[in-house]
Amino acid sequence: MKKIIVIGGGITGLLSAYYLVKAGFEVRIIDKGDLASGASVINAGYIAPSHIISLASPGVITKGLKWMWNSSSPFYIKPQLDLQFFDWAWKFKRSSTKEKVEKAIPVLKVLNIKSRDLYEEILDTVNFKAHYEKKGLLTVYKTALAEKEEIQKAERIKKEGLDLEILSREEILKLQPVLREDIRGAVYYTCDSHSTPGDFVSKLIQWLKEHGVTFCLNEEVNALEVKGDKITSVKTNRNVYIADKFVLAAGSWTSPILGSLGIKIPVQGGKGYSIDVYRETGITIPTILAESKVGVTPMMGFTRFAGTMEFSGNNGIIRKKRVNAIANAAQAYFNNIQITEQERGSARSGLRPVSPDGLPFIGYTSAYDNLIIATGHAMIGWSLGAVTGKLVSQLVSGEDPVLDLTPFSVGRTF
Repeated sequence: MKKIIVIGGGITGLLSAYYLVKAGFEVRIIDKGDLASGASVINAGYIAPSHIISLASPGVITKGLKWMWNSSSPFYIKPQLDLQFFDWAWKFKRSSTKEKVEKAIPVLKVLNIKSRDLYEEILDTVNFKAHYEKKGLLTVYKTALAEKEEIQKAERIKKEGLDLEILSREEILKLQPVLREDIRGAVYYTCDSHSTPGDFVSKLIQWLKEHGVTFCLNEEVNALEVKGDKITSVKTNRNVYIADKFVLAAGSWTSPILGSLGIKIPVQGGKGYSIDVYRETGITIPTILAESKVGVTPMMGFTRFAGTMEFSGNNGIIRKKRVNAIANAAQAYFNNIQITEQERGSARSGLRPVSPDGLPFIGYTSAYDNLIIATGHAMIGWSLGAVTGKLVSQLVSGEDPVLDLTPFSVGRTF
């Protein structure tokens, strides 16, 4: 039985391990943490075919520069002297054209729909039940400008055949009465689903352990050791592990791990925050607050308020201003919701690996024929977890992938 090492225990690594186990491989997962935190646990839980407009859209960098000195803005770039970040930002700007965004739309649509179908297939197959609901996703707006932008986006998404409705103020208040009366309307993406990430992750980890997967947690990868055109082993701060093939699903830590090999993958960590409220809020449908870019999700036993995109380096620093921006947005859109200081103080953060063009990197490297990269999913990593895991397993097995991997080439130019 061939041995596979998966570096990274986020949703991409876990679902890669799931499909590899089903394909008959012996799998070991190595992670620098304990899998109880990070973007794969604290995200908004959307499994969203509607998310087909790349983050790298025209005007995003301009907004980021404008907001650079406002640490509570939805898209925040902390001033930093980092050559890798400047290189990534230049590639991001080059990718932020209407033509490139249009080219990515059908690719992201196919990825998202396939992943949603695979999630449902997994939940129909495994011996555990995890929270998963098909209630759709609302995008609510309060201003004329946001209304115009969101309806334009919705009309483009509708052209791809995805189900949605544009709702008036009266219609949305009837559907979600807890919203304040000063909203203008909403787009209702009925094609979308949601889940509780921590619930699914904990149950999946238990399933993997029961099926022979070994977990090496709180171990930091120091080096990938090589011989010729092959990776031979992974050296951590505790041990050395040998395998036949290696999957690097380390998210925002991909570039530091690859540094010693001379392989450059342009990925930057985009920090997001979330606040969990364990009391009745009256919120029944997942909702995005358009102007503040905050996602609100009714999960299993609590409501999650999540959002922001912050580029400030790979760190776990919780910036109070950004937490307050999320809490204040929630209070501005919903009636009778006051997020307490204690709830704000329990906020968590996670890093989402962002590629320059909004598409993930999935595939073999040109330098080493037994190293597969799977990263760069940005804000839709949870949504794309299942399809990425499936593709990784097919690459390891030598099978024809379910989708054309050309757009996700590790060596593509920007």
